[in-house]
Amino acid sequence: MPLLQIRDLAVTIDQARPVDGVSFDIAAGETFALLGESGCGKSMTALALMRLLPLAARIASGSVHFASSNLCALPEAAMRSVRGGKIGMIFQEPGSSLNPVMTVGAQIDEALHLHTGTGASARVVDLLASVGIPDPARRATEYPFQMSGGMKQRAMIAMALAGEPELLIADEPTTALDVTIQAQVLDLLDGLRRQRQMAMLLISHDLGVVAQMADRIGVMYAGQLVEVAPRAAFFAAPGHPYARRLFAALPNAASRQRRLLTIPGSVPPLGTQFAGCRFAERCGEALPVCRQQVPPWREYASGHAVRCHLDGLPTQKVGAGGTASVDASLSTAVALLEVDDLKVHFPIRRGVLQRAAGHVLAVDGVSLRVQTGRTLALVGESGCGKTTVGKAILGLQVPTSGTVKLHGALLSGLVPAAMQMVFQDPFGSLNPRLRIEEIIVEGKPTARVDELLQQVGLSAEMAKRYPHEFSGGQRQRIAIARALAVRPQLLICDEPTSALDVSVQAQILNLLSELQAELGLAYLFITHNIAVVDYLAQEVAVMYLGRIVERGTVDEVLRGARHPYTQALLAAVPKVEGGNEYLRVAGDPPSPANPPPGCHFHPRCPQAQARCREAYPEAVALSATHAACCFFAA
Repeated sequence: MPLLQIRDLAVTIDQARPVDGVSFDIAAGETFALLGESGCGKSMTALALMRLLPLAARIASGSVHFASSNLCALPEAAMRSVRGGKIGMIFQEPGSSLNPVMTVGAQIDEALHLHTGTGASARVVDLLASVGIPDPARRATEYPFQMSGGMKQRAMIAMALAGEPELLIADEPTTALDVTIQAQVLDLLDGLRRQRQMAMLLISHDLGVVAQMADRIGVMYAGQLVEVAPRAAFFAAPGHPYARRLFAALPNAASRQRRLLTIPGSVPPLGTQFAGCRFAERCGEALPVCRQQVPPWREYASGHAVRCHLDGLPTQKVGAGGTASVDASLSTAVALLEVDDLKVHFPIRRGVLQRAAGHVLAVDGVSLRVQTGRTLALVGESGCGKTTVGKAILGLQVPTSGTVKLHGALLSGLVPAAMQMVFQDPFGSLNPRLRIEEIIVEGKPTARVDELLQQVGLSAEMAKRYPHEFSGGQRQRIAIARALAVRPQLLICDEPTSALDVSVQAQILNLLSELQAELGLAYLFITHNIAVVDYLAQEVAVMYLGRIVERGTVDEVLRGARHPYTQALLAAVPKVEGGNEYLRVAGDPPSPANPPPGCHFHPRCPQAQARCREAYPEAVALSATHAACCFFAA
């Protein structure tokens, strides 16, 4: 008998049904993944089985059987012992889930008292050690703000394990983490699952994470499951048109310089009344019957079922489409942007007189070249200085030293309109009190508002709306339109797709490629998403602790990495399909306020030798375009 059995679960909010007739099982020791875009009902399903729904929501029908209990019928007092005890939950954002005024150890001790009746500092330390936190006794006395994102997520996992749960719900547990820390957390979760024979409900929109972690997969769309399959069968031949289009939207080397296939439109809003298939309006294969009748479940193999009117499974996934969008002939021998030995050091002030007692070496001697019509990707973990480089180039952060040239002219003071920035969070960078037309003309009055909106794939009538009336992908398009209003030659894009679903990400990447081909734009693309780099960029610079450790063309760096840190980044990327494996990197990056002597990467590098601890390696030229700062690169 399955450990968890959900049958026809439905959740209502007023007249809307964000979860509508969901059924699946999870066996002990098994990982079941819920996959789909934001707004499909994945997290609401998890909250419903935990009975943690918002006040306006309620379970309208269905049952949730866990072990021998029907959770929907349990009184609230009994549910309190289930939550955190029998069923643990890891939330997407650990920073907002941990109490900021309690130490991490105190919060874990609280969970122990609640679910086991006893608490002890030794047990708290054991739990922190079990999730791979170094020096757990000291870390237990720290507050959440003193920990990195990866450390906070590990502390959340330790708290979830305090009640020794039989089922762990992991809701997007690695979305905000770098690929190296993500790999550590995923390895940790999978190891704990195997060790404890614990079941896991994994909620994610990342196909790579699902491919690495899941035993079985359920694809959700508009509140319903549309496909359920074992992992191998699903990744060999996904059956539902929605699932196949999620695969087609993934950027990779094979789709470089081609339009990614996107899913038109967006997930239907809550309250939409459906007559037939919920995906019909966005499906390129829809038949008349799809809009008239609810599709039946079709079972194609043992455990592989699809809710669709179309007969038969396809033999392969939907491939990339479109024609080449980036014209390599746009590149020139002369660099558009030249950055030489850029440094940004922040003073650490202490004492009554606030004298500088040291410096945070956020950027420590970075040199870059970006050519017209080409994309240079700047990659690395959070805190390595990528965003500070972008801000210093634009004059939003005053450099400590170094030079920035545009078309060979030295920049100082006000930066020309030829350089603009697209920020990671479009909602935070758009004034919520202004209409879109006012936001676009804010930098420079222009009569081209309608033209700019159309250029980024939005309609002219949207100019009268406010930012809160748009989706995340639409807001990012508006931010790009605002940047284009002053006719720039260079866009600095700071993680512009990191918070987007794969389908919306594909739309933004297509837009950037088309604008580059049409306008000859150059991009400095700041990201930690290696797949996006492979699709969009021509050159790559890898940054670690304020310095560039490897640079070269996309093929040289991503398929011939010579620096151990670059190899570790590539090894940490969850892969939908097979690929080369390099080494794994342990631990978090050191503090830029106190970088290690010698090579900054040596404390985390399995190849480090005595000379690595004594001197920082000079760049080794591996070709005319490829160089790496490593003693063993040659």
